[in-house]
Amino acid sequence: MNKIALVVGASGISGNNLAKELLSDGWTTYGLTRNSDVQLEGLKNIKADLLDKKSLEEALKEVDPTHVFFTAWIRKDTEAENIKVNSEIVRNLLQTLAPKKSIQHVGLVTGLKHYLGPFEAYAQDGFSPETPVRTEHPRLAIDNFYYAQEDEVFEAAARDGFTWSIHRAHTMIGKAVGNLMNMGTTLAVYATICKEKGTPFVWPGSKAQWNGISDVTDARILAKQFVWAATTPEAQNEAFNIANGDIFRWSWLWKQLAEYFDIEYKGFVENNNSLEEIMKGDETVWQKIVSKHNLTESNLDRLASPWHTDLDLRRPIEVMTDMSKSRKLGFTAYQDTRDSFFDLFEDLKKENIIPS
Repeated sequence: MNKIALVVGASGISGNNLAKELLSDGWTTYGLTRNSDVQLEGLKNIKADLLDKKSLEEALKEVDPTHVFFTAWIRKDTEAENIKVNSEIVRNLLQTLAPKKSIQHVGLVTGLKHYLGPFEAYAQDGFSPETPVRTEHPRLAIDNFYYAQEDEVFEAAARDGFTWSIHRAHTMIGKAVGNLMNMGTTLAVYATICKEKGTPFVWPGSKAQWNGISDVTDARILAKQFVWAATTPEAQNEAFNIANGDIFRWSWLWKQLAEYFDIEYKGFVENNNSLEEIMKGDETVWQKIVSKHNLTESNLDRLASPWHTDLDLRRPIEVMTDMSKSRKLGFTAYQDTRDSFFDLFEDLKKENIIPS
C-alpha cells in the first residue's frame, strides 16, 4: 500500500529533515506550512493556518494521508497560552482529517522539557529529574504544553483508531532559517561574529554544563526514528527518547567548535554573561559581515536564538538521554555529535548563510 505522509511544520529543523528522509525512502510526501515554500524535490507543498479549521479543510481536501508527522509549535508568552494554542493546532489538524479515515499512524515530536519543565520553570528547583532521563519518568506536577499535545494525540487515536508514537528529542541540531530553537546555527553565527570582532569564543553557560555529560539530537537521527516507529509494529503506541547515541562534555566540544572557526576560545568562569547578553547589539556587526561576504540572510533574529541556547547551556545540572527503550526494540541508528555540528556548518556555508 502506498504510504502517504503529511509533515506538519515542513520548514522547521525536524520537519524539513523528516521530509528529506521520507522522500528518499519513496514516500508520497506533503509538507504543510503556514506560508513557506519548502524547496525539496518531490515535496508537495501545502499552505494552511493550523489555527483556522476552514483553512485546513480547504488545503487538505484532496489529501488523504496514511501517516501524519507533527513537528510544529507556536511560542507564546506564558505556558498557559502555550498550552491553549499548541493543543489547538494538534486538535484542529486531527479533527480536520478524521472524516477521511485514512490515518494509520501519527508521530509527534516534543522534547526534554517533558522531564525538565516548561520555559517558565525550566530545570529549576523541583524540576530537576534523575538523569539520564528515561521515558518511564512520570509527568511533572506542572502544566506543560508537551503534555497537552500528547493528550490531543491520545484522544484522537482512541476516537479514530490510529497508532501513535511520541519522540522526545534533546537539543536539536540541523539547518533551518527562522526557527525558534536553533542551537547549531546560533553557535555558528556567534562564532562568526567572534571572528569578525577578534574576540574569543566565550562559554556562556553554567559550570555544571561545562563539566558535565550531555548529548544532543541531530535532526537526521530524529527523522530516522520517526520513520522507524511508524513502520515497526512493536514501536507503535509508545513514547521514545531520541538523541545521537553518543555523549560528550561541553569542555571537550567547545574547543573543537572554536578550532573549526579558527578562533580563540574561553571556558567557564564564575558570573559569566549569558549568550543573549553577549550577543546583544550584534545586529550591526552581523550586517557588516553580510555585506562583506554577500550572505543571504541579513536578519540576525532569523538565524540566532540565544535565549533558547541559554536554556540549555546555563542549566544547573548535567542532562543526558536514555535510549534503551528504542534500542531494545531494534532502533540502532547512531550519529557522531561532532559531525552533527560540522555537517551543519558546512551546509550553512554552502547556502551562503555564514562565510566560507
